[in-house]
Amino acid sequence: MTIKTHSSKAGKRPGKFKKAERRAQILLELKLRPHVRISELARRFHASPETLRRDLDALAKDGLIERAHGGASAPAQGHYPSLHERTSERLDERERIAALAAAQVNDGETVMIDSGSTTIELAKALSYRGVCCTIITNSLPVAMTLGHGAADVLLCPGEYQPSESAVTGTETLEFLRGYTVDRCMIGASGFSANGVSETVHGFAAIKREMLRRAGLRQLLIGSEKFGQDGLARVADISALSTVFTDAQPDEDLRGALKQAGVSIHVADQTAAAQYLSK
Repeated sequence: MTIKTHSSKAGKRPGKFKKAERRAQILLELKLRPHVRISELARRFHASPETLRRDLDALAKDGLIERAHGGASAPAQGHYPSLHERTSERLDERERIAALAAAQVNDGETVMIDSGSTTIELAKALSYRGVCCTIITNSLPVAMTLGHGAADVLLCPGEYQPSESAVTGTETLEFLRGYTVDRCMIGASGFSANGVSETVHGFAAIKREMLRRAGLRQLLIGSEKFGQDGLARVADISALSTVFTDAQPDEDLRGALKQAGVSIHVADQTAAAQYLSK
């Protein structure tokens, strides 16, 4: 099947900027310099300072910038392994998790899938099964894997992150807000009693929006990430419907999941063999 791409025109047009255009330009500006001021942005975009404050507050809420007095700064970046580095780690566990999760997806469903090493394995498993579903994703590897199979794939627009082979930003979020789907299937950098968290810049907002747009909200995560808290908070445990993993969590996390009514599906050593036999 084909992969459908979506884009919007960038750059200034005569008159005022639309909200999405302003916010995309603010993010681009922060790629070029460490700080922007509300007064400068107001003049550039022919908008009031109050409008720009709302823009900056919204971007900060999505974890895309850090608010500062009179303006905003790019978020501080710590070291986190790139997608290429992560894909070679714990491959057996990720394949088992993906196989178990893929078996839950039915023909005709609509599914949002985010970017990550485990969700790439999910895409491979769905493609192998030949599930006739509609996929919405911000991940190029996920789109390319499923686009060669039975699925219809909608690839989000946005700002390309080469290290993650994915898009993020205001255009991506606005695109996701235009859809409601049967389920989302996301990964994460950390998972603890505090909830789901993410370290890659811009990913927390994408995951948060996918959770809002889905009926079933499913997390695919390796047990090595249990008890870890990433840089940016995505959601409370109660925002999830299901967790797919490779081992049972410890007593504290298991208790938090039970209290929130979240089901746990553990991919044991026979999961891959059972999946391949279907």
